[in-house]
This record gives sequence, structure tokens and C-alpha cells, in this order.
Amino acid sequence: MPPDATFDLIETSGGRFTQSRAIAEEVPVAIEPGGIGYAVLMATAEDLEDLAYGFAWSERLIDGPHQVQGVDVHHAEDGVILRIGLSVEMQPRIHDRVRHRTSESSCGLCGLENLEQAMRPLPRLADSATIAEGPIFAALAALNDHQPLNQATGGVHAAALCAPNGQIRLVREDVGRHNAFDKLVGAMLRQGLAWDGGFALLSSRCSYELVEKAVLSGCPTLVTISAPTTLALRRAQDANLRLYVLARPDSVLRAR
Repeated sequence: MPPDATFDLIETSGGRFTQSRAIAEEVPVAIEPGGIGYAVLMATAEDLEDLAYGFAWSERLIDGPHQVQGVDVHHAEDGVILRIGLSVEMQPRIHDRVRHRTSESSCGLCGLENLEQAMRPLPRLADSATIAEGPIFAALAALNDHQPLNQATGGVHAAALCAPNGQIRLVREDVGRHNAFDKLVGAMLRQGLAWDGGFALLSSRCSYELVEKAVLSGCPTLVTISAPTTLALRRAQDANLRLYVLARPDSVLRAR
């Protein structure tokens, strides 16, 4: 999908230079699993079926792609409605999660009863082979070639599935770093792909939500180009997720 629109940006230092360039799309996407209003994301309106699968997985609404019976993408006047049909046995789980999502804000879930929900235990990943620096540098060098939206706009994040040797197997893009990762995981679920000892490369900082998405998807190693938070480090350590941060073309830090 092409960028949403082209705008004129004016150079302020010189005062006379005007450049027309594409701007990344951002629209409200309402998520409705099982016919229930669940969340509204600000997202790039492409690969929305992947987003539906990945969001349902990361929210622990499903245990496998077979429990998604269909995704209806409805384009409304003010945004997009993403209707996710789920198996009947998943309905109680949806109602339980909605009960805890009392309100939504820029910092996450609000409300006293959501504290335990926000810090639900994560499964512990099995030990896996260590990824060498070479494959990480190879994936970093190749990432831009797999980001057509970012090449056009310079304003979207990418999440990449990388093989153990650093070859990029799959990439999804979005204005939101969480959405990009959900799209990647959703695409993997739909295509029957696994991490196979590889790693995830994210063009963003390492927040605790991204650590949780990685762990829940079974990703053994997460690489981000920016710094982690203290909570992200603790959650990664507890879940046995191997974490590399501040990844650059010639350097990367292993978080302990």
C-alpha cells in the first residue's frame, strides 16, 4: 500500500526551500474479537489480517491460528474495524480479558484490577544457541531493503524474522512498533513459519511489551536498535529471552 498522502515540508533554516514528500499513514483500527469491542490501535492500514492474528495471539485470546475462523476488514469513514471471528470455546477468554481492560491510555492499561493482568507470568523459553554478532550485523545491513514504506516516508517501524545466519525471511512495517511486531507474528502464524533458532530484529527501543510479544511467540532472541527499559530487562531475564540492544552496523550490546 502506498503512503497515505504527500505533504509539503518547508525548510526553516533557509526559509525558502519547500520539499514534497510522502507521509506515513496512521488511522484508528478498532479490534473486535468475537463481536466484542476490545481495543483501538493507531496503525498503518496494511497487512491487517496479519495484525488481527498477531494481536489475538499476543493478547492470549487464542492458542493457535486454527482458533481464528475469519477476519473481516471493514473500512469505515473514520478508520478501520477489524472483526476477528474466533472459535466458540474462546469466547469466555475474551470476556475475561475485556473485564480487566477498564480503560486504555498512552501508557497502557489503567485501573487497579489491571495491575496483575499487566504483569501476568510469562512462559520460560528453552535454552537455545547463541546468535553471533555477524548474523546480527548482516540483518541490520539488509533491513532497509525490506522496508518499502520506510524508504518512502522515513516514519515507520519494522519487525523482521531473521534466520540464524542473519538472512531476513519476513518483514512487516507499521507506524507503531507494537503493531509491526504483531503483524510479523500474525504473518508467521498464517504462513506456518517458526523462529527455527533465528531471531527477531526490531527498529525500535526495547519496551517490556515487545519482550512479552517475543516470549509469547516463542522467539529465542530479540534484537533492537535502541535501548531497553529496566522492566524489559527483568522480564527478558525471567523468561530466558536472549536480548541484544543498541544494535549498530559495527556494535551490539548483550543484555544480562
